[in-house]
Amino acid sequence: MLGSTEIIVLVVVIGVLIFGAKKIPELAKTFGKAKGEFEKGKIQGDKELKDFKGEIDNAEKDNVTKDNAEKDNVTKDNAEKDNVTKEVKSD
Repeated sequence: MLGSTEIIVLVVVIGVLIFGAKKIPELAKTFGKAKGEFEKGKIQGDKELKDFKGEIDNAEKDNVTKDNAEKDNVTKDNAEKDNVTKEVKSD
């Protein structure tokens, strides 16, 4: 079995044979830039996901508030109807 060090050396040797010694630094630089862009995209995606979750939470809170307000209005309407019914019965 090959160890991790031997695999790394083997990959470097194959890379030099395929691309040539002058091309390796350019490839490493390109790989580094690509990795940096990936990280930026990942951070931006995480931020957008967090913002989206915040919007959903705010919408849920608004819906709960509206539901509670509607329940309060129904309760008030029922109380008014009860008062009217009591007044009619007492007459």
